[in-house]
Amino acid sequence: MTNQARTDTTQRTDTALIGLDYIVDIMHPDGLIARAARHAADRDVVGRFNDALATAAGNGWLTVLVKVGFQPGYPELPATSPMFAGAGRLGALRLDGPGTAFHPELDVDRADLVVSKPRVSAFYGTALDAALRANNIRRLVLAGVSSSWAVQSTARDAHDRDLEVVVLEDACAAATEREHHDSMQLLGTIATITNTAQLADLAA
Repeated sequence: MTNQARTDTTQRTDTALIGLDYIVDIMHPDGLIARAARHAADRDVVGRFNDALATAAGNGWLTVLVKVGFQPGYPELPATSPMFAGAGRLGALRLDGPGTAFHPELDVDRADLVVSKPRVSAFYGTALDAALRANNIRRLVLAGVSSSWAVQSTARDAHDRDLEVVVLEDACAAATEREHHDSMQLLGTIATITNTAQLADLAA
């Protein structure tokens, strides 16, 4: 991966595009806990996010891909969490396994940074906050799977860090359309909800 856009100060902006948990275990039909796989495929969220990556690259935005995962043996896994304990029993979300690979159709090479997280929010226990501060980021454009977990959690966390939050609705998916719709409705109180077709307007 190249960091070329980050070193050209004439192209730097205050915006970062973040893609959340576009990984096999969560949103690919072969995934071990892929409740959102059907919804993600029906909405073509990977294709939509690839379009967003292209727009971000063209505008010199910082681009970040985030994946949830645990080291072999699951030393960071919280046994008290029904969500993560279940993943551990299934052998899902292992950073040394195929389940935490990004979706094969995702344009991973367009990312400036890849972050692994041990919890739902992209900020928890990661270097994301330091990367955003180092690049003077004030606005986050978020998308990912699922709408109701990673996207909501990261958006709320970003909001409480006084960042402007934008959510790309059409690049998100959940277990059901109703779950996705309800998540976007809730996030509308703390974020701007838009879509990839309108993303270029943010650079204007």
